[in-house]
Amino acid sequence: MQFGIFSVGDVTLDPTTGHMPTEGERIQAIVKIAKHAEEVGLDVFATGEHHNPPFYPSSPTTILGYIGAQTENLILSTATTLITTNDPVKIGEDFDMLQHLTGGRTDLVLGRGNTAPVYPWFGKNPQDSLELTIENYALLRRLWDEETVTWSGKFRTPLHNFTLTPRPLDGVAPFVWHGSIRTPQIAELAAYYGDGFFANNIFWPKEHYIRLINLYRERFEHYGHGKAHQAIVGLGGQFFMRKNSQDAKREFRPYFDNAPVYGHGPSMEDFTAQTPLTVGSPAEFLEKTLAFRDYFGDYQRQLFLIDHAGLPLKTVLEQLDLLGEVLPELKAGFAQGRPADVPEAPTHAARVAAKLARDAASDDGAAPEGATAAAPGSPS
Repeated sequence: MQFGIFSVGDVTLDPTTGHMPTEGERIQAIVKIAKHAEEVGLDVFATGEHHNPPFYPSSPTTILGYIGAQTENLILSTATTLITTNDPVKIGEDFDMLQHLTGGRTDLVLGRGNTAPVYPWFGKNPQDSLELTIENYALLRRLWDEETVTWSGKFRTPLHNFTLTPRPLDGVAPFVWHGSIRTPQIAELAAYYGDGFFANNIFWPKEHYIRLINLYRERFEHYGHGKAHQAIVGLGGQFFMRKNSQDAKREFRPYFDNAPVYGHGPSMEDFTAQTPLTVGSPAEFLEKTLAFRDYFGDYQRQLFLIDHAGLPLKTVLEQLDLLGEVLPELKAGFAQGRPADVPEAPTHAARVAAKLARDAASDDGAAPEGATAAAPGSPS
């Protein structure tokens, strides 16, 4: 399994000091946070994409490229890249470039976002959200998979004999996760293409995400990509830890109560009881996080949100240190009893090796062991 952190990129007042960071302070802080994530042994750093206050990350690949130049092993991803309002050509170009700059240490989560006013800013209609998602991703896949593309659709000017530059590194496109909070059509889309499915797993009770993930797993098998338990699943989560549970609750409470997303709503106790949020000791964090496997099955990637709600940089770095301390136990817990046929988390190196094996088998006139049939039809 891969473990890491993701940031939504909010610029929020610290309710305990009254300090409002500037956008520049938050941007510089996230670079330090990502670098420290690698230092404590995490595998992945992901950033959101937003084009409206109070968020700063309007250009995720710029942030990730800068971080990539200062790290060696960290996989750089997004959470989320907007497939609806971004041009598929530009998505393909940007992430291919990031692939080359980082030696393949990049993938992305595609999603529709949750801010309707963004659509007209980019010349789109929010009523077309699902249609845009399906059409844009179909084009993006062709741009990555085919050298020369001639294409026409409903929402974009046609392409004639177009070649994406640069081409994907080693002939293997960045791995795609499709992110969703509530939309079954996105689980269907991920299953149809045999891509990963990333369930936000932050704001809603586990029963909600169980339904989405089970749907994705069932459709993944339906389309011939493998057994349901072999589908590629990622989860979000969030925590605030201190050595003593009561210290954690006391320190985090003002941040929780004033957070832009869930502040002024349910109590912290109710929210932690009903969602994956852990506020407590490392032992409590381990117990609750390892239980995700009981609900969702074996999965491949676990990301945590830890830098939101006005938490100062010093505190976020301390949270990373605590996560690094329990990381060996976390990895051991998820590895225990994991079936041998559950895939590992996707990496560029593994996907290049798989491509070489497929190419060699094709040259021999036989399908490689474990190959799956192409997905029929079109996503519903």
